[in-house]
Amino acid sequence: MSSDVRFTDFKSHVQPTWCPGCGDFGTMNGLMKALANTGKDPDETFVTTGIGCSGKLATYLDTYSFHGVHGRALPVAIGTKIANPNLTVVAAGGDGDGYSIGGNHFIHAVRRNVDMTYMVMDNRIYGLTKGQASPTSREELETGTTPQGQEQPPINPLALALAADATFIAQSFASDAQRHTEIMEAAIEHDGFGYVNVLSPCVTFNDLDTYDYYQDAIVDLEDRDHDPTDLNAAEEKILDPDHEYLGVLYRDPDRRSYDQRHGFDSSMAEVPDGAPEGAEKLVDEFY
Repeated sequence: MSSDVRFTDFKSHVQPTWCPGCGDFGTMNGLMKALANTGKDPDETFVTTGIGCSGKLATYLDTYSFHGVHGRALPVAIGTKIANPNLTVVAAGGDGDGYSIGGNHFIHAVRRNVDMTYMVMDNRIYGLTKGQASPTSREELETGTTPQGQEQPPINPLALALAADATFIAQSFASDAQRHTEIMEAAIEHDGFGYVNVLSPCVTFNDLDTYDYYQDAIVDLEDRDHDPTDLNAAEEKILDPDHEYLGVLYRDPDRRSYDQRHGFDSSMAEVPDGAPEGAEKLVDEFY
């Protein structure tokens, strides 16, 4: 790959149709910059998404991509990475897509620790389907389907990832371009499942979790004496009910990835010497 790659090399000719002011613009730009800054090649990058506002991301990137079904981005991404470990694999989803119908996949993807990146564009609302409450919607948020607010507290996806034995947990803010890019770079370079929850305001349907709210509520861990390899410190921050933390909350530098444990280092399309008779013909059928 050329050393002068630009982040715009990852952008397709398709113009985004997100609402003006949507946090997903900043989320996408930070991902593209992180891919470029870490030396990735668009021709060797695969991005898969589910359904929702976040699902449009695959269309806007000039990489190999797959726009899948609701909540199923992770199985596609995991299968792709195992089939071809040489690819840089990114799965992107939303809070409804990833933590509701895709919640089961999220837990087990964290457990498997495949070497890939999962970016969740968390706007705490169902945006594309016009403003229903999502798993991360706060109790006081009134929506068309919950006009008196939520009947249950929101899930804490960072705590869910920690409980599932994640090796990399981070949170970023779509409006903080530099920090979001830095955090995505760290996730991409992590040798394992790099999970980032991106606080991405919905300016159309969520009047509670706004840019102004996050500006007041966010605490950047870069300004705190936080050791991301300290599990107890990470747990304390993740379970803190009073702050929205920005940065890498937890990183396990020692646990081996799924790829390393199982010795995946080449594409399944490459039939090795000594393979059973008929293996090459079988691979050709799916290539």
